[in-house]
Amino acid sequence: MKKLTLAKYITGLAIISAAVLSRGAVLRVNAGPMDGARGGASGILNSRNASIEIDRTINDLQIVFPDEEENSTLVMVDIKNYVNVRSQASVESEKTGVLYKDCGGTLLEEGDEWSRIKSGDVIGWVENEYLLFGDDAKELAADVGMTLAVVNASSLRMHSENSYDSEVIAVVPQNEIMEVVDQSDPDWVYVDYGDMDGYVATKYVDISFEVDAGETMAQIRAREAAEAEARRHQNYGAYMTGADDLLLLAALIQCEAGGEPYEGQVAVGAVVMNRVRSAAYPNTIHGVIYASGQFTPAMNGKVNQVYESGNIRQSCIQAAQEALNGTSNVGALTHFRTNNGAHTGIAIGHHIFY
Repeated sequence: MKKLTLAKYITGLAIISAAVLSRGAVLRVNAGPMDGARGGASGILNSRNASIEIDRTINDLQIVFPDEEENSTLVMVDIKNYVNVRSQASVESEKTGVLYKDCGGTLLEEGDEWSRIKSGDVIGWVENEYLLFGDDAKELAADVGMTLAVVNASSLRMHSENSYDSEVIAVVPQNEIMEVVDQSDPDWVYVDYGDMDGYVATKYVDISFEVDAGETMAQIRAREAAEAEARRHQNYGAYMTGADDLLLLAALIQCEAGGEPYEGQVAVGAVVMNRVRSAAYPNTIHGVIYASGQFTPAMNGKVNQVYESGNIRQSCIQAAQEALNGTSNVGALTHFRTNNGAHTGIAIGHHIFY
């Protein structure tokens, strides 16, 4: 006899009330504990024909399990540059936003030629030829996505080893965002926090997997307006948004690679400039650094703090200047992360560039 999963066991109760459900109804089921079930429905469910009956009922009632539904709704863009999101399934309709390379989202409605998706705040229609679905979407997301840990305690100690007895190398404040490097220990998470790597207790962080999101037209206009305003006031140094591209890039380099060798600092700057030059990303340094989901230190406010403090290491400023001058020691590569063996590419210090 085929073993029943807990979800299907509970779903089998729908057999009893199937008569009151319309043929076209869609039932969404959330599994719950059934430890005390005895006789009645459980007797039917544990009979030799239970698995067949439950499978037939699931099909008849169009039952959708939450985990299956969630896994099937991931969609990723399959583009070299960018793709427009439309209000209707037509190139003539209003543009609601833009999806850049490596962006992903949720599939809301799949059509023959166009599909309606949600990516960040962007909702609209995209031609299917620019999208990946199912396993293809999962494969790309696993390659370009990022696992993040957000501190849910008032503060959290980062340890040098996966033990409370090991050295405390940092105290991380509440709501701080860190990149997850390894989750193989169920009790501890190995994270990348600025230019430090260490272990934090799993129970004190909320972990999520994120992929880049698109920008709405309103967000694009706001970003471009902020950049234009910053350029207008660049001699006053009063604006964080692009007032000084050199120092902004240097601040990011310090946050991402302050503890890395100089070659690694130049490489981080080169990645940013490669994105600026690519049609697949925003075409300004500020736009690239602050684009949704791109760089963790920009997301958690570290870049702002370093920039505003003015305490930027000379090596990071020099590396930023080299990158701005066109120097690249990673070719045209546009990605990097802590080298945990999951990616192949150019290894420099503790980072892998790909």
